[in-house]
Amino acid sequence: MKASRFKTLAISFYQEQDAVTAIEYALLASLIFAVIVTGVTLLGTEVKAMYDALAAAIPPQ
Repeated sequence: MKASRFKTLAISFYQEQDAVTAIEYALLASLIFAVIVTGVTLLGTEVKAMYDALAAAIPPQ
């Protein structure tokens, strides 16, 4: 490989932004996933408590 060809490839690789964008999207997706899991966990506990209280308030038949 000639030095000029290597230099051209190195410059194009350095200037490419696709990998950086993919990493940013992966970090953003993982952050969104963590927020959803936390929200569902907290909300799930509250909903379970509400259903348990509702079930206790309804008299058995």
